[in-house]
Amino acid sequence: MLLPAHPKRGGNMSDSESGSGGPKQVSNPDYHSENHTAAQTCGWTKNALRGEGKCYKNIFYGIESHRCIQMTPVVKCNERCVFCWRDHQGHAYEMDEVEWDDPEAVVDASIELQTKLLSGFGGNDEVPREMFEEAMEPRHVAISLDGEPTLYPYLPELIEAFHDRDITTFLVSNGTRPEVLAECDPTQLYVSVDAADRATFDETVKAVEDDAWKRLIDTLDVLAGKDETRTVLRTTCIQGLNMHHPEWYASMFQRADPDFVELKAYMHVGHSRGRLDRDSMPDHERVVEFAEDVMEHMPHDVLKQVPASRVALLAEDRNTLVPKLQKDSDFWE
Repeated sequence: MLLPAHPKRGGNMSDSESGSGGPKQVSNPDYHSENHTAAQTCGWTKNALRGEGKCYKNIFYGIESHRCIQMTPVVKCNERCVFCWRDHQGHAYEMDEVEWDDPEAVVDASIELQTKLLSGFGGNDEVPREMFEEAMEPRHVAISLDGEPTLYPYLPELIEAFHDRDITTFLVSNGTRPEVLAECDPTQLYVSVDAADRATFDETVKAVEDDAWKRLIDTLDVLAGKDETRTVLRTTCIQGLNMHHPEWYASMFQRADPDFVELKAYMHVGHSRGRLDRDSMPDHERVVEFAEDVMEHMPHDVLKQVPASRVALLAEDRNTLVPKLQKDSDFWE
């Protein structure tokens, strides 16, 4: 069932590698890749190694930021979100021409790229040796770097391959492939809900497929049927564009019956600066205010927040940590 690995491995993808040769990668020197697998060191990973703070996912869910891989198995995306920091030109290429690596090769590439990217921290006096050695053994993967992961044809198997290595998986999707997400059981599944009505959806995500809105609604029903997988709906809040009608958002959220709802401020960085003004970036207080407005219509009555990340979390239980990531669990042994 699995396709053989692409014979060309290693190095960075350049802007010229597009069309029939495979994905055209975002022009960023921090991206590293092997065939269609790309990884980039998250800023919070660097901060954690230097003792300068951890990602909000550590506070909310218990991941260790210095041991988390940020990667994607596919760069192509079927949406053109106005808030995305990536270069949309890097998302356009012909899928039929890509020679897909099998899931085990993608896992190997992800770990190899991560350890290569972090190797320089081994000689950094600001990084404790124990922290560095732990970072060389990743325990989490955020399948969220770029593109839409459900376009990779072996995504369910990839998740299982990571789990077989005792690596937790945090999968982020735009919800346009409900049939794929129905087969995926990551440690935690995030789906982006960046609008609560069709008009705002079209203006915000600019999907390249006509049925993207319908597919997102179908995905909400898929999430409602997930009994074992922890589910999260995430909204990128853009001032003046999609922060309206909180009751409509609440209706969509309740349809999916998620464990958590994340509302996070749009950040005026990267290529998004050419699409949105700086005024589109709400401050943390505005995000919390909108989250509280949504919460009035939800069964979720626990609100957590991380001001540094401008993010608010709605939950039904105060303990939001992934059970296996509790500090006394066997996972950390």
